Amino acid sequence: MNSFCLSSNAHGSIRRPFPFPSFHHLSTFLSSTFKQVKLKLDVPKLMKDASLKMLDELVDSSFQFINQPTLPSQRNFLPVKEIGEETVVMSIVGDIPADFPEGTYIRNGPNPLFGALQSTVSLLGKTSNIWVEGDGMLHAIYFSKNNINDTFTISYKNRYVESETFKIEKEKYRPCFLPAVEGDSLPILAAYILNQLRFGKVNKYISNTNVFEHSGRCFSIAEHHIPQEIDLLSLDTLSNWDVNGEWNRPFTAHPKKAPGSGELIITGADAVKPFLVLGVISADGKRLAHKVDVKLQRSILCHDIGVTERYNIIMDMPLTINIPRLLQGGPLIKYEKESNARIGVMPRYGDAEAIKWFQVQPYCTFHLINCYEDGDEVVVRGCRAEESIIPGPEHGLGKFQWFSRGLKFHKMQDEFDNYVKDEGFLFSRLYEWRLNMKNGGIKERYLTGKEFSVDFPMINENFIGLRNKFAYCQVVDSIASSECALPKFGSLVKFTFSEEIDRISGCQELIKVEHHELGENQFCTGSVFVPRPGGSEEDDGWIISHVHNEETNISQVHIIDSKRFESKAVATMTLPQRVPYGFHATFIKKSV
Repeated sequence: MNSFCLSSNAHGSIRRPFPFPSFHHLSTFLSSTFKQVKLKLDVPKLMKDASLKMLDELVDSSFQFINQPTLPSQRNFLPVKEIGEETVVMSIVGDIPADFPEGTYIRNGPNPLFGALQSTVSLLGKTSNIWVEGDGMLHAIYFSKNNINDTFTISYKNRYVESETFKIEKEKYRPCFLPAVEGDSLPILAAYILNQLRFGKVNKYISNTNVFEHSGRCFSIAEHHIPQEIDLLSLDTLSNWDVNGEWNRPFTAHPKKAPGSGELIITGADAVKPFLVLGVISADGKRLAHKVDVKLQRSILCHDIGVTERYNIIMDMPLTINIPRLLQGGPLIKYEKESNARIGVMPRYGDAEAIKWFQVQPYCTFHLINCYEDGDEVVVRGCRAEESIIPGPEHGLGKFQWFSRGLKFHKMQDEFDNYVKDEGFLFSRLYEWRLNMKNGGIKERYLTGKEFSVDFPMINENFIGLRNKFAYCQVVDSIASSECALPKFGSLVKFTFSEEIDRISGCQELIKVEHHELGENQFCTGSVFVPRPGGSEEDDGWIISHVHNEETNISQVHIIDSKRFESKAVATMTLPQRVPYGFHATFIKKSV
């Protein structure tokens, strides 16, 4: 989940607010000089180079880049170097199941190129990267099977996603793009303008959030830009994927494959109209089969999208990106608690007029678990919190205290002077919306209590858009997270959705919960469900996850049997170097 882009105008330019020297005078001087020495040089190019040099000097003299400080409890959020060649994993405890599929477990995450996230200080004020920014780095675990004796060779490799903007800073070997999400409004506006003038981009293409597969190809994505295609074996960054030139705007971090057709459903959110565009990419990835302006009246940070057999599900929550608000001195991104919230149900190839909107209680949901059709109802399940963990406190003020209070249980006094536990405002719990397409009725409720917070949900991907019985999430370690002021996930949980009806209340019973504990000072990231090849049941498979031990500073990959979820991992693989905490992952099976 990531920084958001501002679009330039139709010609890709932004009017200069600073008193630069006259290009006309510069051109006249250069032309006269060149004629005297009878040289045929590219005057426009020299003019451009000269103006860029002046802009660089302006930024270098006016803005000071500063590495953001980190706490000892945040050390595994710090970046690592590229390891170089693929390295065989030698330390394996337990047995990798013989029927575990061959393939690549690949995870994405932020890995700042210059050692830390950046802040800038200038006469205009201060701006900072927010905690979800940082250059994308891929961590790949390769499972290769010896079919003679059913043993596996495991190897590891990591690599930066070399986007266009990454290459600019790598070549200059210093931070260049001014942070443009958190901080004072004037330097944020200046950052957008100066970034655009210098590089033709208003912000960096960090590509650090998710990895997905479509039509046998692998892509890395952060939702403020289009994806980068990745060579799965070398981890080389190949090119931007714009669907043969048909998609020219941001691209959701969580595209979904439509059940049955295999089409890829995407959205692109922007800070200027059209605020949200929905697309349907063909199953072979070669063409954009459908593209439509959803016609939202506000810009939202739309991180996820849902699908069912017939519908696309649009989450219109009040986490807004607002340029006029920024111009008036407010934050660019803000969760507007008192604003309205909707969920839209749209026929697969529908337009804006075909969307049926359901007004629901305000919510903050970054990740959906699944959506499906149940008679006249469309069921939407996701992880819901009271407030947004992104971008953080307004203007970045009191950041540590804000995150710490939001990520821990705090005591509240009840009317009898007893102290009871309540969740922090950033705690996320399982939530269900039932939207009746026939009569417009809405039923919504929490499916879990206040005992723990969960996020980064996953299911058996064969059930995306269909009724599913099982879901898995990472569980927030409240104490460790509040001390660190960043989310840490200390265990995993398996949910079993009951279909039985309670005879007394007439309501569907709540869910069964199973926990997989990782152990003290161990935290997971990038967990994925891997179905057992040929398995006949939905939960027949494994959870695979990166796990870091903060006491030993050792990173491992764990394989957990989903049917024996509360048991210890069936196999643990110790990696040749530390892997920082990151975001989403996928498992891509080896093609036959």
